[in-house]
Amino acid sequence: MMKSKVALVTGASSGIGEATAQRLATAGYKVYGTSRRGATASQRSFEMLPLDVTSDASVEAAVREVMRLEGRIDLLVNNAGFGVAPAGAEESSIDQARSIFETNFFGVVRVTRAVVPHMRRQGSGRIINIGSVLGFLPMPYGALYSATKHAIEGYSESLDHELRTRGIRVSIIEPAYIKTRFDANFLEPDAKIDEYREVRAALGKTLTEVMAAADEPGIVADVVLKAANAVRPRIRYTAGGLASRLRLLRRFAPTGVLDAGIRKDLRLDAPMASAPRPSLEKESEAHE
Repeated sequence: MMKSKVALVTGASSGIGEATAQRLATAGYKVYGTSRRGATASQRSFEMLPLDVTSDASVEAAVREVMRLEGRIDLLVNNAGFGVAPAGAEESSIDQARSIFETNFFGVVRVTRAVVPHMRRQGSGRIINIGSVLGFLPMPYGALYSATKHAIEGYSESLDHELRTRGIRVSIIEPAYIKTRFDANFLEPDAKIDEYREVRAALGKTLTEVMAAADEPGIVADVVLKAANAVRPRIRYTAGGLASRLRLLRRFAPTGVLDAGIRKDLRLDAPMASAPRPSLEKESEAHE
């Protein structure tokens, strides 16, 4: 039965998506990966299709092609998305904020809407959305990206309640830092403010150091396979030791302790070359 299952994995040209598609193929799935560029010459054990998650027509064409070739889709892995460089929330225009949501959130909604009718007719299916620890633990200077991951959390949990009586289950995978080319393609803010220049540079350096020691994409791929094959799938799965620890901290640690830990890890309160930042201190006190 495993060999007959068909999986569609978005954003499969590299990183988590490629590792996931490869892992599923090795496990016996017939896998169709997607990317905006479509197929490229490689030694992949899965096929690639062009799919732009921001385009209704592109999504519908890709899903239609898989249905034409296989007649069913048993597993959808929504992975496509992009990162946003550390920046103040006010440093992105409204147009840029919309663009971030268009890919990272509405892309998930768009592909899911195209696939769910086929799963309903089958009476079965799994949908796995690649979220992030930032979906339950927001990162300072990552407000918009964190907001998209929060949106995926809420959307996925609601969708799972709606579809489980129709034989379809939905899960979210929550990794922490993963060693991919993700950070090399960060979207830079389009309305930079000089007041944030030093903290942007400091955070960029910190994240570069962290990414060098991050988990490999295969960590996430293994969890995707676990969720896909689970008899009673959970709504949320963390991926990697750091993600698991952060989930526990979010659940049990006092707010003040957690806030202090975030600021310490990101070195937000380290002295800057310029004037001190009383506004940040006041903001922290207000949240406590």
